[in-house]
Amino acid sequence: MAAEKLSANFKRNMFTENQVLRAILGICSSLAVTNTMRNSLVMGLGVAFVTGLSSLTLSAMREVIPHRIRMLVQTLVIAVYVILVDLLLQAYLPEVSKQLGPYVGLIITNCIIMGRAEAYAQSNPPIPAMFDGFFAGLGYAMILLMVSFIRELLGFGTLFGFQVIHTAPENLWTIMIMPPAAFFIIGSMIWFISARAARKAAAKAK
Repeated sequence: MAAEKLSANFKRNMFTENQVLRAILGICSSLAVTNTMRNSLVMGLGVAFVTGLSSLTLSAMREVIPHRIRMLVQTLVIAVYVILVDLLLQAYLPEVSKQLGPYVGLIITNCIIMGRAEAYAQSNPPIPAMFDGFFAGLGYAMILLMVSFIRELLGFGTLFGFQVIHTAPENLWTIMIMPPAAFFIIGSMIWFISARAARKAAAKAK
């Protein structure tokens, strides 16, 4: 049963209730860092790490945190893990850290993390809460990689920095490396998923 619940949680956070496409959370960073797949992968894994460990910590502390200050405590716990991620990136991936700039620190403002803490970690045991947060972060990372695949390929002609399209720079879509491109791509994905869910709901209602 535990494996079944874990599988259901994975599918829910990755697909049926993806935090970006269904809850429309984490949009700001999705627009900002998806110009390359490497940046998207690092940011996505960073959010997954922070979301998983903060959900684990907050779930373990849920019985002792006064309800009226729970959001202050949540913010403090999340900030600790964000600082840890930022320091690790500066130490081991300094180039990526420089490219991501302030967006690593702004992970603390990512609504996905606080949302999973409020919606799941506050009322579930630590281990399930950790997996819920980690899967939610992976769902976010998946969307970032899908968007950055399109943007990097059409904007730079590369994937993870490796040249794939060999053409003159003027033949590439410069707009793809600009934030509006991410806005339209994510908007199209949200429209597609919402329309698909609506069709399924209509089919079940018949």
